[in-house]
Amino acid sequence: MAQNKISVPSGIGGIVRYGEEHESKLKLKPEHVVIFIILVILFVSLLKIFF
Repeated sequence: MAQNKISVPSGIGGIVRYGEEHESKLKLKPEHVVIFIILVILFVSLLKIFF
């Protein structure tokens, strides 16, 4: 076995949790995003039809 072992302080271990660092003030449900995308598609389609 290798004699050169690297010890890592307990609790760190190379694990980074980004979710705990920043929490957004704006929270969107997936339904709202889908509805917004559909509205944008309809708006662009109407612009192409009438202009």
